[in-house]
Amino acid sequence: RRHKLYREELNLTSPVASLPLRPEASWLQFHLGITRDGLYPRSSPVVNRLLQDMQESITISADYSQDEKALLGACDCSQIVKPSGVHLKLVLRFQDFGKAMFKPMRQRREEETPEDFFYFVDFQRHNAEIAAFHLDRILDFRRVPPTVGRLINVTKEILEVTKNEILQSVFFVSPASNICFFAKCPYMCKTEYAVCGNPHLLEGSLSAFLPSLNLAPRLSIPNPWIRSYSFDGKEEWEVNPLYCNTVREIYPYSNGNRLLNIVDMAIFDFLIGNMDRHHYEMFTKFGDDGFLLHLDNARGFGRHSHDETSILAPLSQCCIIKRTTLLRLQLLAEPDYRLSDVMRESLLQDPLAPILTEPHLLALDRRLQLILKAVRKCIDTYGEAKVVANDTTQPEASASDGVKLAT
Repeated sequence: RRHKLYREELNLTSPVASLPLRPEASWLQFHLGITRDGLYPRSSPVVNRLLQDMQESITISADYSQDEKALLGACDCSQIVKPSGVHLKLVLRFQDFGKAMFKPMRQRREEETPEDFFYFVDFQRHNAEIAAFHLDRILDFRRVPPTVGRLINVTKEILEVTKNEILQSVFFVSPASNICFFAKCPYMCKTEYAVCGNPHLLEGSLSAFLPSLNLAPRLSIPNPWIRSYSFDGKEEWEVNPLYCNTVREIYPYSNGNRLLNIVDMAIFDFLIGNMDRHHYEMFTKFGDDGFLLHLDNARGFGRHSHDETSILAPLSQCCIIKRTTLLRLQLLAEPDYRLSDVMRESLLQDPLAPILTEPHLLALDRRLQLILKAVRKCIDTYGEAKVVANDTTQPEASASDGVKLAT
């Protein structure tokens, strides 16, 4: 009711309806560029255009994500990870059917996650999403959707464009005269967990949406190295060093690239310090050997002073790695192409730079050396022929491998 009166008082009207989709729209071109090799081609100009559009385009609507809607009974959503009030995220829509996931700033860059925090109650950090995209591109995985930082006016770009009355109802003015809002869900949803502008501007990350599930179906699959989400339990892989032998006997890990892709994902997660990879997704179109999507990376880059080597269990237990991955890691360990230097330069392109503090950048170099040390140990034990899988002779993906969108 207050929001309705507010709009009437300011004589606000609904935004102009979306224009017809332009074939050259960056959102569409990004979707059409997806192949079995990755979410976008190497050196794709479309990605830079998409990042710029997410940074500059006018927001025409805002709403809760499917996670929050599922808890509110507003949609029939499957494969949902239940959110809490401290893990607020919104879907922002733009012209040309553009859509991005907005995650607001929850933790300042210089803050480290407390040592006593469990990984499943950690904050979600907007700058981790941004940094994860840049690292993924540097590693040449291209499995993280394009992500960019942006200052959002929470009043004009969320409150005044949302039609969701529940979202409208959680906005308030703080004692410091800042505009704040919080998540609406069954637990831990209080004003103490609100995010606030200064007074209206709030920084956050915007991650481009993938094609809809109707156009490009995806599977969500439990990670074989999933962690225990209880305070005292342990999974088999945590107590059985021969656990990989069991995994190798199970389809689809018994042949093909799936296990190698799991190792890629573990290397990526170890570099960013993400312990929360309970599931992974992949496009059904590309079959069992398709690449794994590296989604939801906001719990990375929490502690630069600690290296969680258990994340590397798929590598250390299975002792396999793609040759292309190993060559890229070895290159980024060279003084002229040091990973921290490449990341620092890449992150300067983001409008919210600096994205990572210097200790986080230096931690990447330290963790890279630990990965290479684990590979050397495997090679010393089993020999290079058994450890390093030759994936350098695979043919280029044909045009027919792209994700096809309906008209």
